[in-house]
Amino acid sequence: DLIKRMVNEGHLVGNHTAKHPSMPSKTGDTNSFNLEFSDTENAFREVTGLEMPKFFRPPMGEFSEKSLYLTQRLGYKSIFWSFAHKDWEVNNQPGVDETINRVMTRSHDGEIMLLHAVSKANTLALDSIIKELRSIGYRFGDLRELK
Repeated sequence: DLIKRMVNEGHLVGNHTAKHPSMPSKTGDTNSFNLEFSDTENAFREVTGLEMPKFFRPPMGEFSEKSLYLTQRLGYKSIFWSFAHKDWEVNNQPGVDETINRVMTRSHDGEIMLLHAVSKANTLALDSIIKELRSIGYRFGDLRELK
């Protein structure tokens, strides 16, 4: 239901693998590497009836020259972040004020911001962050705008 809602609201849903492995560890077995993509693509297609957009964020940001090559060969553009808020540890979450402070003090032109959905503070802070960034002249774009 969440994926359907995201697509219906116009959000871009990219690939992040089926099992969240370190992709360089998968490069010795091309079939296993490719399955991380195709399993996710198939699930996306089953839920939405659409083809998955060809954007990929490697789990943990781990990559090698070979994993980047294999990813590109599958037609994907690898996407990395320029700001990562340490918010993925469920039992060690920054508070709302700290989240807002980190995001606002580190915002920059062309930023690709990584915020994880497991963070309640992110959810509570996001409205304020978006409004504040817009008020100082930032806009939010879509990865499809990248050249």
